[in-house]
Amino acid sequence: MPKGRTTFSKFIIEEELRASQPDPHLTALLNDIQTACKFIALAVARGALNSSEVVATTTNVQGEEQKALDVIANDIMLAQCEQGGTLCGMASEEMDEPYPIQAEHRRGRYLLAFDPLDGSSNLDVNVTVGTIFSILRAPDGVSDPTLEHFLQPGTQQIAAGFALYGPCSMIVITLGSGVHGFTLDREIGAYTLTHPSMRIPEQTREFAINASNERFWEPPVRHYVAECIQGRDGVRGEDFNMRWVASMVAEVFRILVRGGLFMYPRDTKDLGKPGRLRLLYEANPMSMIVEQAGGAATTGRERLLDIAPVALHQRVPVILGSRSEVERLIEYHQAYDRGEDLAFDAPLFNARTMFR
Repeated sequence: MPKGRTTFSKFIIEEELRASQPDPHLTALLNDIQTACKFIALAVARGALNSSEVVATTTNVQGEEQKALDVIANDIMLAQCEQGGTLCGMASEEMDEPYPIQAEHRRGRYLLAFDPLDGSSNLDVNVTVGTIFSILRAPDGVSDPTLEHFLQPGTQQIAAGFALYGPCSMIVITLGSGVHGFTLDREIGAYTLTHPSMRIPEQTREFAINASNERFWEPPVRHYVAECIQGRDGVRGEDFNMRWVASMVAEVFRILVRGGLFMYPRDTKDLGKPGRLRLLYEANPMSMIVEQAGGAATTGRERLLDIAPVALHQRVPVILGSRSEVERLIEYHQAYDRGEDLAFDAPLFNARTMFR
């Protein structure tokens, strides 16, 4: 490790010391999370070397395909984070109800919501996966939280982050004052600061969306994609690249580094689900990170961080990334909701492209 490089542990201690009201319990919790991420990274890195039971699939509480590594990652997060005395409850994508801290452990003032292994459908093709987490403060006097105590808007998050398990293992975090990336140095076993003060580039020529769902999109999203596909011959006057990894952690990290737009918009594919991604432990932490890096995050109609949750596994549409592109999509949604047939060089919703 180069001399003077800051480790994750040192960084969060220094950040807390700079805070007006430093909290060593938050520092301890973040250290527990980074330890859990190291263990998950090791499990993921073994890939096909794991036993057949580890790569087998079942169905989770939400009716989705669940790989055994999902369960292993979930168990690692629970085990590493409940023993430190910093939490009074946890919530996970893999559990139907909030997880209470066991009686033998001290209870703290924080709540942790997490997706233990985002993008796990990509495990068998060796694509980057990761862990997403959100830290909330429990209401004063609450040591035995119930569901309602987790249902806080994203603006109430104390910290948020995600880990990447790919060509290298990383953690990206925000404590509410910027976004910072750390790469795991396996020689010393420590995450070290490699991407300080990350900012999303304002100009972008990339967008990420699952184009196979085009027939289910609302007209504003169809119009935006049509404009991008037209390239330099269209109204945007620029060629765009389309990306789709199907791993939110990989998509957001690319946006932090290169700019761009990630969309999992509202569609009509399943009318019982207004969106695909979960608000509490996917959309909210990623929105906090993106906003802290100078970007924006919306459903198309409202700021994601302002949504008051009504359910633990509530799903929402997600559009996030470079601010100017997000704002363009918000304008298109507003025009559509007003019933306007706006006149562009390529009239709204009348553009003839490969998507029409």
